[in-house]
Amino acid sequence: MSLNSKILVIYTGGTIGMMMNKETNALEPFPFEDIYVHLPMLRLVNAEISVKEMLPLIDSSDTTPEFWVRLATLIYDNYNDYDGFVVLHGTDTMAYTASALCFLLENLSKPVILTGSQLPLGVMRTDGRENILNSIEIAAAKKDGKPRVPEVCIYFEDSLFRGNRAYKDNAEHFNAFHSANYPKLAEVGVHIKYNDAFIRSVTDHSLKLHTKMDVNIAILKLYPGITKQAMQSVFNTEGLRAVILETFGSGNAPSKAEFISILEEAVNKGIVIVNVTQCKGGGTVEVGRYGASLLLKKIGVVSGHDITTEAAVAKLMYFLGEGFNNAEVKRYMGISLRGEITV
Repeated sequence: MSLNSKILVIYTGGTIGMMMNKETNALEPFPFEDIYVHLPMLRLVNAEISVKEMLPLIDSSDTTPEFWVRLATLIYDNYNDYDGFVVLHGTDTMAYTASALCFLLENLSKPVILTGSQLPLGVMRTDGRENILNSIEIAAAKKDGKPRVPEVCIYFEDSLFRGNRAYKDNAEHFNAFHSANYPKLAEVGVHIKYNDAFIRSVTDHSLKLHTKMDVNIAILKLYPGITKQAMQSVFNTEGLRAVILETFGSGNAPSKAEFISILEEAVNKGIVIVNVTQCKGGGTVEVGRYGASLLLKKIGVVSGHDITTEAAVAKLMYFLGEGFNNAEVKRYMGISLRGEITV
């Protein structure tokens, strides 16, 4: 029987790639060249599966923009040889990597599904086994001869999320990821139920790889009692180009003149400030709902709408790396390029 799809599994590191050594009782990296031996159920998937390790393997806490570019380049270099990609990645920064890949891989028309696990693959109750199997099955799925989910996604537990909409919110439970502002793309039970209305369409344009990201950004999380000195220490960072301002509720911030003047001074110095709410569940910046957000708009702070902090980081690094000027960055932060915001 000829197989319908060719899937490349890319192992980058993380909990999912560990197995117990029966002699030493220590966790060691999983031998992915023997993936069919350790996961024989993969033979039931209608796909030919290859595996590449992206060396050196890293803990996801060590993820960097350079790592994102290397991973995007690896996918790009193998793009014509495979129908889909599954990236095995540590959970802690998975949402950042998924967001970065969606911007670095422009005109993506094949599945790139990131997954991992809370327990190592070599542990009896591991969630990694099902996460790998289901991710590969989804990556191999086609409808009318075209990939079923042609975008960057995160698969975890029984849910498939748009990568730039997801975030990790639990370090213990198997359902570690959520997407409060965008529906699941698929749910896995007895059958895989695809939410086709919310999945991006296949594009006819050729894949374009971007390889530049500018790291000169910062995140400033507001809290009651934040001091002038704390704020200025962020805005006075040498080389700073942009700041993600994590605000309260629907985009609100203190209305004190001293607070607003610090932000206005930063904007006048050429620093782009993007208003992103701290609320994960259903949070979106609604400029003008309260007077405090109107003050931010008046001085030139840009609305991040319902973007996650993870996606905002990747989007700003991408824009600045591409050489966009401030006016362009401000304009495009309000435009959904890869389905990362609702406008």
